Amino acid sequence: MKNLKTIAIALFVAAAGISVNAQTKKIDVKASTIKWVGKKVTGEHSGTVNFKDGAVVFKGKKLAGGNFTVDMTSLTSTDLTGEYQGKLNGHLKADDFFGTDKFPTSKLVFKTIGAKSTDVYTVTADLTIKGITKPVTFDITVKGNTATTAFKVDRTKYDIKYGSGSFFDGLGDKTINDEFELAVALKF
Repeated sequence: MKNLKTIAIALFVAAAGISVNAQTKKIDVKASTIKWVGKKVTGEHSGTVNFKDGAVVFKGKKLAGGNFTVDMTSLTSTDLTGEYQGKLNGHLKADDFFGTDKFPTSKLVFKTIGAKSTDVYTVTADLTIKGITKPVTFDITVKGNTATTAFKVDRTKYDIKYGSGSFFDGLGDKTINDEFELAVALKF
C-alpha cells in the first residue's frame, strides 16, 4: 500500500512538472494572417482567409505544439474586385471547392515537431478541410512573438476536385493546379 501511494505521488509530481514547463500562447487573430494562392494554366488568384482561434505551445523557448481553427466563411480573393470578386468568392465557398455552408471551419493540429536549426522547426500536422483530415509537413520559423511558414496543400486529398487535370480529361486551359499555396504569419 505504501508503494502504491509513493508511485501515485511520483506520477502526480511528474505530471505537474510537465504542465508547469509548457506555456500556451493564444494567437492574435486580428494580427495573424493567412494568404493563399491558387494557380491555373492561364494565371492565378490570390486572397486571404482569417483565423477563428489558435494557440502555440512552448516548453521553455522550444516550440512544442499548436492548434488552429480557420474561419472558412471569411475566404476572399484579393486580386479581383466588384462582380468578378463576388463570383470567385461564391464559387470558392460552394460545394465544388470548400463548401463553407457545411464546413465553416478548417483545423490544423501539430502532431510532431523537430528542431531543424535555430528558430526553425519541421512540423507534421493534421489538416482538416471539409471534414477530411490528412497530414501535412512544413517548416516554421519562430522568432519572439511571431511565427511564419509557407507550404502547399493538395486540395484533391480533401475532395476538392473541380477543374483538376488529375481527375478530368479535356480541361485544356481551364485546368486548375491541384496544389494551392499558403503563407501564414502568426502573432502571439
